[in-house]
Amino acid sequence: MPEIVLEKERKSVLVEKIRKYLSEEFDLEAGGFEVEFLIDFLAREMGAGFYNQGLHDALAIVSSKLEDISDAIYEIEKPVN
Repeated sequence: MPEIVLEKERKSVLVEKIRKYLSEEFDLEAGGFEVEFLIDFLAREMGAGFYNQGLHDALAIVSSKLEDISDAIYEIEKPVN
């Protein structure tokens, strides 16, 4: 799997969310640079698991929709005499 690379804007939003969380929950002040390294670490070490779960969730939705389409096709099937 290719490396997970976040868009700059998305990463900036995550940095601020994590900094706020660390500050509020642990009274820990972390700099943006340190938090960016944390995000990179999490993406590298855990990203594949989240990515795979997203794929499985998407596959379940698509499979369900394909089943609905299949059922709809059978409903309009004409009898052959």
